[in-house]
Amino acid sequence: MKAPKRLQPLIEDGIIDEVLSRLMSGKEADVFLVRCGAETRCAKIYKDAVKRSFKKAVQYQEGRKTRNSRRARAMEKGSRYGRQQQEELWQNAEVDALYRLAQAGVRVPKPYGCFDGVLLMELIRDEEGDPAPRLNDVMMSEEQAIEDHELVMHYIKLMLCAGMVHGDLSEFNVLVDEYGPVIIDLPQAVFAADNNNARRMLQRDVDNMTNYYAQFAPQLKFSRYADEIWDLFESGDLHPDSELSGEFTDPEEAADTDSVLQEIRAVLAEEAARQARLREADESE
Repeated sequence: MKAPKRLQPLIEDGIIDEVLSRLMSGKEADVFLVRCGAETRCAKIYKDAVKRSFKKAVQYQEGRKTRNSRRARAMEKGSRYGRQQQEELWQNAEVDALYRLAQAGVRVPKPYGCFDGVLLMELIRDEEGDPAPRLNDVMMSEEQAIEDHELVMHYIKLMLCAGMVHGDLSEFNVLVDEYGPVIIDLPQAVFAADNNNARRMLQRDVDNMTNYYAQFAPQLKFSRYADEIWDLFESGDLHPDSELSGEFTDPEEAADTDSVLQEIRAVLAEEAARQARLREADESE
């Protein structure tokens, strides 16, 4: 097929030998099958920010830093150069996440580098050697759903052990090969310690995956992996070998909102009485 304009420089530089076909088109990128020597790989072309439909991107960028002060100022001002740097930071975030998570033991595609907004990475294949399907296209037994759900929860735990939350995990961002789930699409991944939305994102990731697998194993709906994982993380007890049960008991000393409101009213009443006493003292002088 004719090479897309964004891939032409990579062909000229000998990084890509041939564009074979379009694999998919998504909200943030288009993915093509390309030949690099004797290997078939994926080339992910990120869409420009104005064309991306990824919602609430700002919340994912919270906590992402650049050591270059000029870049930081430009991004803060929103200048053209700053927007270009923000895009570069967004794209490189996926490459960095892929390397970090692979090292942590999470199954992700192997990256081969990012070149001018094009990410080259491993092609995940099914048993026949064709591109592996997304999870949303896969049917499974109850037993398989329970097994794969447990594995995905393990991957979510390993991500957080590496300090990261996927942030957009769903059945559309997981491929399935003969060995099981493979996590994809990570440009929005966040560092849990630097992003105030991390816990909510983790909960959503877990809920999305649990709701999907619960179609085949309804009992999974009653699991509470997000609460269990985050509680271990906050207490400093989350480790790669931490065993998860999917069970969680809310703290016995849950917040009593009525008591809190009563205390607030008492403080306000006390302050009002104090002010009244001060006024009375002023008037008597």
